[in-house]
Formats: sequence, C-alpha cells, structure tokens
Amino acid sequence: MMKQLLKAAFGLLLIGLATAPSRAEERPVLRSQVMTLSDIVTVGDFYTNAGRFAAKPLFRSPDMGTSGNVPASDVAERARAAGLETAGTDGLRTVVVYRGATKLNRDQLAGLVRKSLEERNAGLNADKLDIRLLQAPDQVLADPKVSDPIRIDRVEWSQTSGHFTLHATVAVEFGTDRLILSGIATEMIDVVTLAQPVRRGDIVKEEDLDMLRIARNKVPAGALTDLDDIVGKQARINVRANAPLSRRDFQRPVLIERGEKITVTFIMPGMKLTSRAQAMDDGAKGDVIDVMNLTSRRIVPAIVTSRGQVRVHAANPIVASLNSETQ
Repeated sequence: MMKQLLKAAFGLLLIGLATAPSRAEERPVLRSQVMTLSDIVTVGDFYTNAGRFAAKPLFRSPDMGTSGNVPASDVAERARAAGLETAGTDGLRTVVVYRGATKLNRDQLAGLVRKSLEERNAGLNADKLDIRLLQAPDQVLADPKVSDPIRIDRVEWSQTSGHFTLHATVAVEFGTDRLILSGIATEMIDVVTLAQPVRRGDIVKEEDLDMLRIARNKVPAGALTDLDDIVGKQARINVRANAPLSRRDFQRPVLIERGEKITVTFIMPGMKLTSRAQAMDDGAKGDVIDVMNLTSRRIVPAIVTSRGQVRVHAANPIVASLNSETQ
C-alpha cells in the first residue's frame, strides 16, 4: 500500500514539473512597443497571453500616424483592474504606443494625380506626365483600415494650359475630409538629341545620341523620337547638341558625289556589262541618279549600289547600250 502511495505521489510530482514551464510560458508579458490601427488600445495589445481579457480596452490610442508613451505601472494597474490579475511591468518603465495610418507624401499625391488623369483621358501615358503641385498638403493621413482611403470625386484638367484641380475625399478616423490638389500637368515627349555636336558630312553613331524629354507643345514638327531613325545617317549641316533633331537635317550617307567617275554595271537578260561613267547627281545607297557614259555621252538613270558603283537594269538593248550610239 505504501509503495502504491509513493508511486502516485511521484507521478503527481512529475506531472507538476512537466506542466510548470508551460504555465510560466503562458504568463502575460508586457510589450515594450505596441502598434495598433484602432482608436482603442486593449489588454491584448499590451500583453502577450492575455487570454479572455485580451479585448478589454485600457487606453485611447494616439492620433493617427503618431505615437505616445504610457507608464508601464499605469498599464499594469489598469490591466489588473480589467481582470488580468497577473499583469506586471516586467521591468519596463514605459511602453511606446504607435497608431498606424496610411501616409501619402507630395510625391505620392502627384502619383495619384497622374493616375487619375490617365484613367480619365484615353490614350494618355501616365509615365509621360510631369506633375507640379501648386496647392497640396505636405502629407495626408488616412484611415489604414479602409481599403480605398482616398476617393477621387472630380478632375478638371486643361491639356492646353496644363492646369488641373483634383477634388477628393479622404477617409479619416471619424468620417471623411475634403482634399483639393491643384497644379500643372504637362504631357512630355522623348525626342532624339545629340550628346555632342556633329559636323556636316559626319555619319551619326548610336553613341552620339541621347534622349531628351520635353513638353509636347514644345516639340518641333518633324522631331525624331526613335534612335533607329537617325543611326547611320549623314548630317546635311552642322548640328548642335541637346536639341530635338529633325529628319530634314540628315540623309542616308552619300556614296556617290556629283561629277565623280564611277563604274556602271549594266544588266539585261543573258548579259552583264560594265562601263565607266560620270555621276550627274549625288546619291545614297538605293537612290536613282543620272549617269553619263564617258564614251557615248549618253545619260541614263542608275541605282546606287555602293561607293563608286551603280547598276542599270534594262529590258532591251536600246536603253542598255552605253558604249555605242548605234541601236
């Protein structure tokens, strides 16, 4: 009988030892920092393992987007009064309480304007809009519990002048506040410019080029917007850097100059002849220029194929003959 009692007592002791750490872990512990989105801070916000007392309110939260310090002794006292009898300070003197908020700075407000204008103007690219806020707060605080904290009510925008006014509603702690943003929104265009000047006759390389973003209403007619339109072209005139480029200032590289002695390849069915001639015009690859045979003085059109080389296609020998006046 005694042995059975001893076994039972030993078993109870082991159970007590096994459960002691678990109970210790379940003891409520005061947090040094509290983050809340609500206007009320509860026992569960302050203490871990608050159990059924977690939802009990203790303090009012600071204003949205701000923080405040609360003496740890006050927190413990109120928590015990709320029913959490084992609440203590856990060696803390103060607890910092942060009240969350959705914060929008001026850059984010400009982004809101940009998005709103794009949504209301078909074909408008928001990435090409330059937004300058003239009337706007430095920061807007909105209720973080609301999925869409800022609602756009009305947008007024003149694409000619760029002036805009955006009317919006901000969800705040108790209801909503009005928000008015005004400024200038300018549609920008990326145009091709020279990173360094080029001289007349220079061939433009990709490393010579850059892109410049300017207001759409200041883009000259015919300004180039694609690098591929200019790479490999030859400057007709001296062109300065950092200015929009015009297609008329460039041409395909001149391979043949007027007055130059050239080789003419004459092609007709079953026959291929070559002859010497003189160019009557300047010509780039693919251009059709007049050439004059040096012997017969006959002038015929020819296609520029490479430097100093042209080609003549003909279906009959009347046009084909370069070396003889006879037909």
